[in-house]
Amino acid sequence: MRVLIIGSLQGHATIAAHIAIKKGAKVTQVLTLDEGLNALRAGKGADLVLVDVLLNVPHFIRAIESERICTPVVACGVNANPKLAGEAIEAGAKEYLPLPPDPELIAAVISAVAEVKSAFIFNDPSMKSLLALADKIAPSEASVFLTGESGTGKEVMAKYIHLHSKRAEKAFVTINCAAIPENLLESELFGHEKGAFTGAIARRIGKFEEASGGTLLLDEISEMHPRLQAKLLRAIQERVIDRVGGVQPVSVDIRILATSNRDMLDAINKGEFREDLYFRLNVVNLHIPQLKARQLDIIPLAEHFIAKYCGQNHLPLKKMSERSQDLMTKHSWRGNVRELENVMHRAVLLSQDIIEPEDIFGPNLENLDAAEFANGAANANSSNDINNNASGDSGSQIYIGRTVADMERDLIIGTLDHCLGNRTHAATILGISIRTLRNKLKEYNESINESRGFSSNQQLQHKVPEQQAV
Repeated sequence: MRVLIIGSLQGHATIAAHIAIKKGAKVTQVLTLDEGLNALRAGKGADLVLVDVLLNVPHFIRAIESERICTPVVACGVNANPKLAGEAIEAGAKEYLPLPPDPELIAAVISAVAEVKSAFIFNDPSMKSLLALADKIAPSEASVFLTGESGTGKEVMAKYIHLHSKRAEKAFVTINCAAIPENLLESELFGHEKGAFTGAIARRIGKFEEASGGTLLLDEISEMHPRLQAKLLRAIQERVIDRVGGVQPVSVDIRILATSNRDMLDAINKGEFREDLYFRLNVVNLHIPQLKARQLDIIPLAEHFIAKYCGQNHLPLKKMSERSQDLMTKHSWRGNVRELENVMHRAVLLSQDIIEPEDIFGPNLENLDAAEFANGAANANSSNDINNNASGDSGSQIYIGRTVADMERDLIIGTLDHCLGNRTHAATILGISIRTLRNKLKEYNESINESRGFSSNQQLQHKVPEQQAV
């Protein structure tokens, strides 16, 4: 992990840097906000920025946002004015870190804000064989295409490959192709020159140059517009890029990893993804199975997340009841490992000493596995008498007489409610991209407002704001 420290912090920055280095971070320190901006523009990159709260943190956050530099910021201060700390948090700082630094506190902030996930937790034979293949190809320079449903751990696997490669000491840079609008993605990938477009107030180094010498992960590459795919193909083939507005090509030395949750051959047949780019990236393919197909991994992963969130919330280590473990292994886990993590986080917070099924699945166990639902529906149909089941004993009755479109709408809104409005988590659980979720919400906006009793001038709770570059 890369940490950028901005400001002298009355000498405590050096202490903080040493603590971060001991935690495995690579630290750069500059004294002024301008120097910090220049470091980020120059492609030195940072997974976490610690800024002296006396240096006008809100101004710094606005500056990086205006230049579409996405990195978490933590304000720091020695006996700082609470007003300045509050202003920093309101402006978008993730945390406020008091100084002199406490080693445990800095470790917790680094873990919470920019956690490095580099190891797989697994016990299932399918994952053992997959990791064995990853170990074989990691030391090579081959491009790797990681496929599988959202939440299965593709990015974790990519990080694993990088850390077991010859480039492990160099940068590992990730860009989410689905989260950045098309008109911004080219600049994010290849950088731009000053004055290349409105708002380009300085030269900006893109992800290709930032990752030079290391590894670049193109996350959800199947969401990239075909127009940009042609330029990406040239960059991968020739290891040369052109900054937006630039006149001189720039050589880069990178290894490319890519991920997708889509059927790539189907995307190629539909003309949504270039076949030549796919074969250029797909030198080695690693397909990560769904969590429900890796039943022996469910309990070890759950125990890992319990330990993680008990530690983060300063709670004694909790254990799951036998019934909880039994139901978890039967559950369908549509959101895969990411859903499991979210569920166990909530269970840690809601449970007493022992985590019971109600803490995991809710009071009515409504999220119980799809297999039990299917069995219930089959039993209802075998009666050949729908009216006899009108009391609601069969979960299938709630779907009779409704359109697929209505069911889809309710599923999307219900999942957003379950995720407290977090679109990223909701999209993961639903198995769709953020872009698809945004388009669906835009389509539903008016009808959902009416169905929920909103007046025409009220705002839908989950209406999606303008897409931001992340």
